Amino acid sequence: MCEIFGASLKYKTEINRYLKEFFSHSNHHPHGWGLAFMDHTDTMIEKEPLQASKSHYLKSRLTVPIVVRTALAHIRYATVGNVEYCNCHPYSMKDNSNRRWTMVHNGTIFEFDPLSKFYQFQTGNTDSERILYYIIEQINKKEESGTKLTFRERFELLDSIFIELSKGNKVNVLLYDGEYLYVHTNYKESLFYLEKEEGILFSTKPLSQESWKPVTFTTLLAFQDGKQILSGTNHKNEFIESEENLRYLYQIFSNL
Repeated sequence: MCEIFGASLKYKTEINRYLKEFFSHSNHHPHGWGLAFMDHTDTMIEKEPLQASKSHYLKSRLTVPIVVRTALAHIRYATVGNVEYCNCHPYSMKDNSNRRWTMVHNGTIFEFDPLSKFYQFQTGNTDSERILYYIIEQINKKEESGTKLTFRERFELLDSIFIELSKGNKVNVLLYDGEYLYVHTNYKESLFYLEKEEGILFSTKPLSQESWKPVTFTTLLAFQDGKQILSGTNHKNEFIESEENLRYLYQIFSNL
């Protein structure tokens, strides 16, 4: 699979220490890396279809202080989609109201028919990119009347999306909408958080000897400026690996 990292902070804080440890895991996730720094509507994304520990650019980039309030990062182990730039996370796109959404995903969609139609639109060929297309489509449908959704309305819509999407699928997602960071995991002990004075960090695996704790399971959460704002439905759609799923992944991976 992959690993994901996220930060929601009260004020701009240097996160190099955690990013260096996160990207050091790339020996087991060699198919690409990505970084996104967000300042409300502004998003800067850097990524390569290259093992992070072998990237001269990333090594140089991490020597410069990275001071942010909101950030996402990803290291990829390809399961769906070829090893190329367009399949590296994070993904980012705007909805019809010009709100920018940025996402990283750790997992696999084994079955969710509403994603199928986005094959013809997506830049790459990952299921992760199709998830973001689907979310944007659902947001646009709700805003067809010209009235923008409030935060609570966006949250309720996303809550319903993740309830359906998580049935039989592994959906560990960090998603930022320019104001709020949405967090979801349905695979046990595969996403942790660290509360600090500066805010909160998320990672697939703990990145230090500090007090990392498992993220609330099978429930969509929303954070702003390092604080949890809302908690959604406990849908109880835990993802459990099966032999059938493993055969599916092996078949896809052998074709990459």
